[in-house]
Amino acid sequence: MDGNWTPPACWYEPAFSPKEIEAVVKRMRGLGVGVPFMGGIGAALGNVFDAYYKDGHPYKNYNLDKQGEGMFWARVVNPNRKDDPEAMACDRPPFWVDKGESPDEPLAVSPAVLAAYAYDELPVPDTEVAMAPPGETKVNLPTWIWLDKAKFKKVSVTASIPGAGLSATTTARPVSLTIDPGTADAETFPPSGECPIRGGRIGAPRAKGTPAETLPPCGVRYLRAPGQGGAYELNATLTWQISWTSTAGDGGGLPDGVYGAAQDVVVQEIQSVNR
Repeated sequence: MDGNWTPPACWYEPAFSPKEIEAVVKRMRGLGVGVPFMGGIGAALGNVFDAYYKDGHPYKNYNLDKQGEGMFWARVVNPNRKDDPEAMACDRPPFWVDKGESPDEPLAVSPAVLAAYAYDELPVPDTEVAMAPPGETKVNLPTWIWLDKAKFKKVSVTASIPGAGLSATTTARPVSLTIDPGTADAETFPPSGECPIRGGRIGAPRAKGTPAETLPPCGVRYLRAPGQGGAYELNATLTWQISWTSTAGDGGGLPDGVYGAAQDVVVQEIQSVNR
């Protein structure tokens, strides 16, 4: 998706119970055992995290007395932005959040963050338009353009936190198709080049028997051939309206997404014979 907005690179979400964080620290003590030049690494790491989660700085005994009353929240990196420097913004070690509470952390997971992640995962199909005539046309004769109705439908993705009962669904609905004929020597229909959705579809196939000169609801008419048997690169971009809802009852809109593709159109001069 191409919009003036970028999904988050990282966030914090519920990850470990007290028993699980204790088990993680214990596993650290096994790091480097039996490996030359790495002896003691696990013990050193274990001491550091024991001091943090066990010895009261700031937690005591891994919060085992609070089992079931909350979770340790930990960093999660958006897999689509794992190499982004912003992914390093989530640099806190796992921290405790009481059940039902929201952490005082701007990068903590929320329905809006889940919606943003789902936005990045939307399975938007390729914007390959259908044309009549297909791929080759004549100067001054209109080419009809439409979008395959099977591809022209809304798509949704739901992102959730397992066990937290929190999820958000982001939905993209196609709303208009914009045509760039690839040359100034062309006319678009409508003149703005933006074909809106009408009757549940964008554009229309040219019906059999339609006169060649009939203007389409969505299309292009080339006024000059490119020469030397070349072709114009027609770009069709589909605008998707994005919205989201969540199990928390909130929701709203996100910036529109724009998705496009280029197709070659061969344009030939009409040959005539004068007698």
